[in-house]
Amino acid sequence: MTSRTAVYPGSFDPITNGHIDLVKRSLTIFDEVIVAILVNPKKSPLFSVQERTALAQEVFLGEPRVRVEHFDGLLIDFLRHCDSRIIIRGLRAISDFEMEFQMALTNRKLAPEIETFLMVPGFKYTFLNSTIVKELASFGGQISDFVPPPVERALKEKFVR
Repeated sequence: MTSRTAVYPGSFDPITNGHIDLVKRSLTIFDEVIVAILVNPKKSPLFSVQERTALAQEVFLGEPRVRVEHFDGLLIDFLRHCDSRIIIRGLRAISDFEMEFQMALTNRKLAPEIETFLMVPGFKYTFLNSTIVKELASFGGQISDFVPPPVERALKEKFVR
């Protein structure tokens, strides 16, 4: 049997408990998951790619089947570099579906050997996204239910008043 490595791409600005839940559930299906942090020049993230990578690495420190890397360029090129044929994406709401569907079809057109797995989050994370977490943190709101402790600390440092 060959190893099945899946790639979970995203900006992870910052990584949330919803992302972590999806990775953990993916590990029940795949042998390894690469959390692939995208460098997107069209976005202005709160955390640098180095900070996002370090936070995700800290979060998954005890899980040898999770690797954290960052990349720029086409996702399919990154998958080929990692010798993977599997993309994992999360769908929180029906509004996510159209964009994810279009991206999956585009990736399939460019690289027919690559498959996209669309996963529904755990019920308690269906509303959660990084934007909400950052907004709550910016106003001093309680975020401990939404992010792991290293991310909570990093957000508090970013929003010191």
